[in-house]
Amino acid sequence: MSYDPQHPSYDPPHPFNAPPRPPYDPAHPFYDPPQPSSAYDPPPLTYPWQPAAPPPPRPERRPLRDPVGHHSDLRVLRSAYRWQRRTATLTALGYFTLFLVLSASAPGVMTRTAADGIPAGLLLALVQLPVTWLAIALYEHTARRHVDPLADRIRKEAELDARRGAIR
Repeated sequence: MSYDPQHPSYDPPHPFNAPPRPPYDPAHPFYDPPQPSSAYDPPPLTYPWQPAAPPPPRPERRPLRDPVGHHSDLRVLRSAYRWQRRTATLTALGYFTLFLVLSASAPGVMTRTAADGIPAGLLLALVQLPVTWLAIALYEHTARRHVDPLADRIRKEAELDARRGAIR
């Protein structure tokens, strides 16, 4: 094996492969460390792994008055919505459960003819559709009557608080 000196036609070394420069010497007359422009600007990082300085604390602003809305408003809205769901669900499921109980425990009632030779069980099954519509109508009625006014009032109070700059 022999050592071949570098051939003049080779490219010069890439700058990323160049040896690192020596660190700045603060005693050197041309060294001028950068200064922050204001009290809120952090000093520039000298090393890439150095964590950034935390931002300065924001001055605490207290609202001029307390927000209008309270957590109890949301509790009232949740309970009204819960009551609405239970009423509509129990209307539809209650009738269906009654139909199933009659089918299982009283087959004589279900096979008895009700009108023009139609069995009572078939009539009760056909009534299930209007009962479902009734549950939907009841759901919409309770929404318009109880839940929507509460939600509108809370929404208006929240918009008023947001315009006044209050923090909830």
